[in-house]
Amino acid sequence: MLNIPTELLRALVTVIELRSFTKAAQSLGVTQPAVSAQIKRLQYLLGYEVLDKSAPGVSLTPRGEIVVNNARRLLYINDEILHLTSGQIPGQAVRVGIPIDYAGSRLPGTLVRFRRQWPDISYNVSSAPVDDMLRDLKQGELDLVLGLFTEEPTVEARHLWTQETVWVHSPATRLDPDGPVPLVSYGGDSACQRVAVAALHRAGLDCNFVFTSHSTVSLVSAVVAGFGVLAVPRGRAVRNKLAIWEDSPLPKLPDLYCAIFVREGGDRTVIEELADYLKDEIRVEPNASGGASAAGETGVGRQ
Repeated sequence: MLNIPTELLRALVTVIELRSFTKAAQSLGVTQPAVSAQIKRLQYLLGYEVLDKSAPGVSLTPRGEIVVNNARRLLYINDEILHLTSGQIPGQAVRVGIPIDYAGSRLPGTLVRFRRQWPDISYNVSSAPVDDMLRDLKQGELDLVLGLFTEEPTVEARHLWTQETVWVHSPATRLDPDGPVPLVSYGGDSACQRVAVAALHRAGLDCNFVFTSHSTVSLVSAVVAGFGVLAVPRGRAVRNKLAIWEDSPLPKLPDLYCAIFVREGGDRTVIEELADYLKDEIRVEPNASGGASAAGETGVGRQ
């Protein structure tokens, strides 16, 4: 019977998770040629290719995806045996995908606070378009994804609720009735930007991206300075002491759907607890009176 050395499987999983032979080598404490040799030996033992050489970057073949998914389970059991017999708790790296809209928000602090409950975990946090993050989650390359959607997602989420989106401005904001609306925005694949642009276009209005940044601090400063208007969840506007334009001449913005997804398979104890913790932290938003409120979650809750 053929036995596959665990170091070969660990090399493959690390290459896929880090999407780089160089980074995998650094993580494993070996040279890049050594990692390449391990992958070649693994493919020789299996009798087929696990990496798709015709695709750009580091991509798996269909059989390679099966190998990686099962390798993760095998490596978890391997590490669990060592943990149970050595009395030492190995650290777990939780791979989290977040939308651009949350990259500069309070989310990093929330993740750090959660680590007080699980001091031995670490994070690999990245931002990308939500479709890409959900694909990586399905392939086992991410453990948890927080996504913002303009429509209710079709993929089953562990938690799903809505966020009211509002326009914010400052006394220095000036709108030209005959010109495009000056828009301050997160840019890229921002859901807040998408709902803002769509609402303006439906009302027959054009927009001009006058200030774009992934930093919440920079966006708040731009709005206060009068660069333009910004579309954000109401709770974030209150928390950052931004002036909500309740009687705005601009079109009303639709709600956003906020969802938390977790990967399938393997030990999900920490991941599921993190998902529940993030839901509780994100859904509790300050209100204008300085208190806090959270909506119930039955199907889709309202934030």
